[in-house]
Amino acid sequence: MGRAFEFRKERKFKRWAKMAVQFTRLGKEIAISVKEGGPNPEGNSRLRTAIQNAKAVNMPKDRIEAAIKRASDKDAKGYEEHVYEGYGPHGVPVLIETATDNTNRTVANIRSYFSKSGGTLGKTGSLDFIFQRKSIFRFTVADDVDLEELELELIDGGLEELYVEADEEGNDVVVAQTSFEDFGNMQRLLEEKGIEVKSAQLERIALSHTEVSEEGAGDVLKLIDKIEEDDDVQAVYHNMG
Repeated sequence: MGRAFEFRKERKFKRWAKMAVQFTRLGKEIAISVKEGGPNPEGNSRLRTAIQNAKAVNMPKDRIEAAIKRASDKDAKGYEEHVYEGYGPHGVPVLIETATDNTNRTVANIRSYFSKSGGTLGKTGSLDFIFQRKSIFRFTVADDVDLEELELELIDGGLEELYVEADEEGNDVVVAQTSFEDFGNMQRLLEEKGIEVKSAQLERIALSHTEVSEEGAGDVLKLIDKIEEDDDVQAVYHNMG
């Protein structure tokens, strides 16, 4: 079958592994949303968003429904959300969002990752001057939609920036950015306009960047890869230039 077959097989396995991680993280987000606001997405905007994001990465419907059902059980375990901040190799700031049912395990693991890479785990809030939390909505629009006109229409939802980026398949996706506080306002406005959102997330945007060498970047990426392998980790941010 040759090298081409092996290459395709390796890519397929990597894609499956990535999907498995995404499904696990989205399953936790669904569980947290249900515990927080109930199992009805109509009256629970966080759950509605979590389901939306799950569908965007082709998470099976029965898996979404199973996650909601499990979380609805009064005896089901809950997850606590925690943010960890520190400096990785070469002084690069790294911020980690987690959802865990065992905080002691999570913090021990995170501290170990930093320590083994030559970095240090800092105090919560120590990187607030570097990362700003923003609401990010991604969606597609018809070719005849005027983006400049749409930009004006979305200002009422707290729009700060509107731009186009390429998704993993190379297709154009429109990105609307608002402040953390305007997440609900923009979500409602997009729903009112009938715009089907592919994903809606709160992301950390770096306000400054740390320049490192190519070799140094490799050291930082090794740390990030290690952190992202942890089942308790939901998202990892850095400001490496």
